[in-house]
Amino acid sequence: MPRSVNAVASRQRRKKILKAARGYFGARSKVYTVAKNAVEKAMQYAYRHRKIKKRVFRSLWIARINAGARQNGMTYSTLINALNKAGIELNRKVLADLAMNNPASFKSIVDSVK
Repeated sequence: MPRSVNAVASRQRRKKILKAARGYFGARSKVYTVAKNAVEKAMQYAYRHRKIKKRVFRSLWIARINAGARQNGMTYSTLINALNKAGIELNRKVLADLAMNNPASFKSIVDSVK
């Protein structure tokens, strides 16, 4: 009895990998075995960096809040402590946005907790 190989599924599987590797340099986008390794590694980086992205944005927000706080005669840590004691529950994303795009309202928040 002849061997059954299911070429349709194999071709689809290879096409999926090569499509994901589109834009990679040289053999990484042309040769299936090389592309498979490159895509696998890229997926690992993507998974890892989805977690790291959250850390990076938090540090960016903290830097922006600190800059805004220092313009108003405070430091980041004293501002956050004062906000917590005053019961003002604004997260760092919102505070950073106010510090960047609406300095007047950020100044009023800082003045309210001084």
